[in-house]
Amino acid sequence: MAPYLLGLRLDGRRVLVVGGGRVAQRRIPALLEAGASVTLVSPSTTPALDDLIADGRVTWERRPYQVGDCDGAWLVHACTSSREANTAIAAEAEAKRIWCVRADDKDASAAWTPASGRVDEIGVAVTAGGDPRRAAGIRDAVVEALRDGTVDARRHRTKPVGVALVGGGPGDPGLITVRGRQLLAQADVVVADRLAPRALLDELPPDVELIDAAKIPYGRALAQDKINELLIEHARQGKFVVRLKGGDSFVFGRGGEEMIACAKAGIPVTVVPGLTSAVAVPASAGVPVTHRGVSQEFHVISVHVAPDDPRSTVDWEALARSRGTLVLLMGVERIERLAQTLIRDGRSPETPVMVVQDGTLPTQRAVTATLSTVAERVTAAGIRPPAIVIVGDVVRVGQEIEMVRAERVP
Repeated sequence: MAPYLLGLRLDGRRVLVVGGGRVAQRRIPALLEAGASVTLVSPSTTPALDDLIADGRVTWERRPYQVGDCDGAWLVHACTSSREANTAIAAEAEAKRIWCVRADDKDASAAWTPASGRVDEIGVAVTAGGDPRRAAGIRDAVVEALRDGTVDARRHRTKPVGVALVGGGPGDPGLITVRGRQLLAQADVVVADRLAPRALLDELPPDVELIDAAKIPYGRALAQDKINELLIEHARQGKFVVRLKGGDSFVFGRGGEEMIACAKAGIPVTVVPGLTSAVAVPASAGVPVTHRGVSQEFHVISVHVAPDDPRSTVDWEALARSRGTLVLLMGVERIERLAQTLIRDGRSPETPVMVVQDGTLPTQRAVTATLSTVAERVTAAGIRPPAIVIVGDVVRVGQEIEMVRAERVP
């Protein structure tokens, strides 16, 4: 017989989990997310469950199962490593008319735990005849279709309102957050930057209005005040507006300015953090921005104005004295002046440097040099924005990683 699928609202209701192994480790967080009051009965637990117990989120009875444990429970999970114990737990639950899920025997289980997922307010649950692997595969396909718009997620009773500031990540469309992709799929209007993942825009439904808010270095640009006006204007018309940026909206993305403008206009704002290129691009080039024994700090600097420009607020002398990694954004056009400033203020001319263009994209390429040679190397290689400049000994760590990997390739 096919199971009768039902969504249980467990808020404040007691749920008993017997067994503290990997199955319990997977199920208990979902029960807590549903608001259940979880009691765990087991002589031992995994480290992940220890944290939940220490935080007071789970009541732990440190002992084996005993008759009477099911009393007061609305739902029971029998997930010990003993078939005999699971049988006894299920028998007690059955006698007391409490639904019980057995982890070891789907045919003897009164209930099945579906493979579940969530996209906004949409919950997806798949049982697949009790086959967990098949159910998980189907669940993943449905959830992905909801996220990328293959299944239209925009048709629901309520939709987001106002403006969402969405960080699109460093360039690869696969590196946008799940939440960011969900909101993008529900947008009526998308205001996109030049560095926002372009492939995501190609997936938008034809009725979505796309506004180009590109700021091209030394070229045309849409003024920030105008961008603020567009966000407010469309939101006031009842449209859900996504402001899609590259990286993270609050890391040199003027997200704070846009949030203030919307707040002053009474427009609700949702902020979805993005993966900043300051960390993601070095990582994609195999360079960790911190490394034990090499660098325990890193500094992210916008170089939209040169070090000697009176508008600069950067303490270049302090940066030159530090031993930390420097990640310079928007610095390619001023790379010679940057290198000269750092050397003048104390950094060794032999400090390793890597410059990565088009980070995370198929066109990614990088050049390595030192502070004394980087300007010449960048010019010779024809490196152009967008590019990230990494200064510090972590570049050598990246080179070591690359050497080890190359030795391992057959």
